[in-house]
Amino acid sequence: MLDRNHLRRHAPEVRDALRARGFEFDLDRYQGLESRRKRLQEESEALQAERNTRSKAIGRAKANGEDIAPLVAEVGNLGQRLDAARAEFQAVQEELEAFLEAVPNVPDASVPAGRDEDDNVTLRTCGTVPSFNFEPLDHVDLAGAAVNLEAAAKISGARFVVLSGSVARMHRALTQFMLDTHTQAHGYEEVYVPYIVNAASLKGTGQLPKFEDDQFALAGEEGTAEERRYLIPTAETPVTNLVREEILDPDALPLKYVAHTPCFRREAGSYGKDTRGMFRQHQFEKVELVQIVPPGTSWEALEELTGHAEEILRRLELPYRAVALCGGDLGFSAAKTIDLEVWLPGQGRYREISSCSNFLDFQARRMMARVRDADGGRPRFAHTLNGSGLAVGRTLIAVLENYQDGAGRVAVPEALRPYLPGLTHLTFGGT
Repeated sequence: MLDRNHLRRHAPEVRDALRARGFEFDLDRYQGLESRRKRLQEESEALQAERNTRSKAIGRAKANGEDIAPLVAEVGNLGQRLDAARAEFQAVQEELEAFLEAVPNVPDASVPAGRDEDDNVTLRTCGTVPSFNFEPLDHVDLAGAAVNLEAAAKISGARFVVLSGSVARMHRALTQFMLDTHTQAHGYEEVYVPYIVNAASLKGTGQLPKFEDDQFALAGEEGTAEERRYLIPTAETPVTNLVREEILDPDALPLKYVAHTPCFRREAGSYGKDTRGMFRQHQFEKVELVQIVPPGTSWEALEELTGHAEEILRRLELPYRAVALCGGDLGFSAAKTIDLEVWLPGQGRYREISSCSNFLDFQARRMMARVRDADGGRPRFAHTLNGSGLAVGRTLIAVLENYQDGAGRVAVPEALRPYLPGLTHLTFGGT
């Protein structure tokens, strides 16, 4: 959520900055709500002060044995007026809160201008795109029955997959390799978190209320909308919410967490997109990196976290590029995002495998996650970051397609061989 004090002072500037991401901030509505809020707050405070003054006067007159009837008459319907003002003030507060919950983060000044992914800017390209003396297959044709979309469709429907044999084993090996690298080489603490979260958690990281349609809500849940529970869309949600409503000791920061979880997404906005294979699924797995850092240090942390995700690609010797997302392609909560895109021979192009984002204090304000001031001042909002380190299924696709030999075999990357003892190749039959 945006800083309300900053917004009150600089609403036109915020509106203009949000246009860089294609969002039209309704300045008139905001200023109308803010004006009503301020007027009702002042009215409530004035009525409260008047009631306090009258009550004290009545108390003194009563203590002196004076007739208090005239003073009571003067008070009249003051209590009812105060209650009405308070109720109207609360209603405006709630309307303003709902309005602001739907406003995305302001893009950082370094974010490239642009409308969509075609306007993203390549920062660096790493590794060498493989040159084959044969027509490379995509992971579906290459792995055959080991990537079984038909069986998954029978069990669950479209956008699911059943992996088997050596492919399932490699999927597991990739997960363990990523976790070991991030905990042993990069200093992250591994956490195991729930796969079901409440609405407050999704609001904290920005998936609710705007992206309700993308979530898998649990049916049959009783209670209010706030009490509904959801399958997690990413480990970002439960892991970042570990610090919700906390005041953190500055000496404990940065907090660096890594978690392996399944992720569940309805993909409501991607109808007809990436329907072949297992690239875009309703259920998939990621190894997620989350950092909670002091304010003022998050840009350095973004570079570090992005480097940690890149290290997985480097160790697997997969060609990739780092791309700065333009304003129109930014996620709702992000101030800046660097995507890592891996080369997929089966598609003949780079595709996203990780999004590394700095949210500044946007999520922390929604979660009330603060850092205690070392000098005894008021706590400040923490800064939060996350990124996939990496999406396991997409990494599996990249390994299968980049390490194929044209004869139905896939070489196991050197970095994975300790996790697949005795296995140097996956064999699928070939042609």
